[in-house]
Amino acid sequence: MTVIMLSDASMTNIMYDVNINFMEPAMRYPAEETAEKHQRILTEAARLFREKGFDGVSVGQIMKATGLTHGPFYNHFASKEALMAESTLHGSAHSREGLDAATATPEAMREYVRNYVSTAHRDAPGQGCLLAALAGEVRNQPSVRPAFTFHLKTIIGKLAAHFPWKQKSRPRQEAIVMLSAMVGAVALARAVDDEAFSQEILAAVSSAFAP
Repeated sequence: MTVIMLSDASMTNIMYDVNINFMEPAMRYPAEETAEKHQRILTEAARLFREKGFDGVSVGQIMKATGLTHGPFYNHFASKEALMAESTLHGSAHSREGLDAATATPEAMREYVRNYVSTAHRDAPGQGCLLAALAGEVRNQPSVRPAFTFHLKTIIGKLAAHFPWKQKSRPRQEAIVMLSAMVGAVALARAVDDEAFSQEILAAVSSAFAP
């Protein structure tokens, strides 16, 4: 099992550089084409893992969704575990872009919370937050935990710094409480088989933090 230890700013480049070394000398492609394929694999893997879970999708299914055959996979990644770790970081970067855009104004931050605990987010796990989609699985995936932890800490830090808290004395604690409620609400809303109850869960958290 591959475990990749991560540092903050250079994490994506480090993981890409490590994995790209598995290119077979006999199958060299232009660097731009190789990088583009690598990103396509990461994007589809991140989506499918969030939709189906780590054990619910195979390498072959990911490569098919990417439009590539199974063979080139090991030109890019040492193992499925390596892909799981790097795709989690890839998904993290996408999620952080959305939150960064919301830091522009206090109202944009409230709208970010409302959108997070919405039925649209609930119904699109493959396009949504990796925290709500994968939190229950990561505890059994040591290779993914460093990237997941990095993402969680980063989101908490951004919420603590930018959300318009009523009480500003404990922003980090407030951010942990709010994010835990947001993630839990989406996970529970996806799990129940009662639509009205599902919407009630989401609405309760939305009204609690972003009325």
